Amino acid sequence: MGVIIVVVLLITLGNGEETTTPAPNETTTGSATQEAQTDTERQDLVSFQLDDRSTAGIKDIWLVWTIRNSSSEESDYSWQWEAVAADGTRLENGSQLETDVQPGQTAEGEFPTTLKDADGVELNITKFDRTASY
Repeated sequence: MGVIIVVVLLITLGNGEETTTPAPNETTTGSATQEAQTDTERQDLVSFQLDDRSTAGIKDIWLVWTIRNSSSEESDYSWQWEAVAADGTRLENGSQLETDVQPGQTAEGEFPTTLKDADGVELNITKFDRTASY
């Protein structure tokens, strides 16, 4: 009986892997379904990429992003990301926040990383949320 419960729980919970999407390079349009609404919100993250500012042999790699609020209300944005090497190794992960973005407004941000190299590194968005500002 206990073994059956464990098997049912494992099947119900799935493998626990999170889905990821590559960081955006350009905007696309979605449909009116709930999934498409999430996609539309996700499209507000217009760009999210690495900027290699290294000079004189000193590594200096930053995250840079652009948010454009396509909703009709002031919004807060939060997203989780990971930096993955070409061989699949996760090099770094974190979360970013952009708050109080007015309807139609564009906000740009940047944040330093501990990455040693930007070549061949892929940024993935593992979670993205847009909420109304209060």
